Amino acid sequence: MTERDLATVYRAYIDCLNRRDWASLGQFVHEAVHRNGEHLGLAGYRAMLEGDVRAIPDLQFRVDLLVCEPPRVASRLLFDCTPSGELFGLPVNGRRVRFSENVFYTFEDGRILEVRSIIDRAAIADQLERAA
Repeated sequence: MTERDLATVYRAYIDCLNRRDWASLGQFVHEAVHRNGEHLGLAGYRAMLEGDVRAIPDLQFRVDLLVCEPPRVASRLLFDCTPSGELFGLPVNGRRVRFSENVFYTFEDGRILEVRSIIDRAAIADQLERAA
């Protein structure tokens, strides 16, 4: 895949997530997908995303930065959302929070095989502390 092809596939993946089109997830995510070193498989990855949406009903993935170097993608995702309970162990409980995720993907056969994710938990904690 070229850089442009990879960027197009990645943006289609993000669109799939934002539309909650779980049935199409396999077009973008490999059956043997790993996240942060843990083998989830496609079913486990889908379950993780569905759980995220249950916890954060207004969850939308917004690409702020995208760098493609086949077979890898680096992306900074921005979130502005209202989790219903705890988020990453923090008691958000319906308060609006903004945070980012730096995520690195490795693609194989045009699909995501490996995900390495770092979420800015400190930004959420800071917002909760300021609101208290």
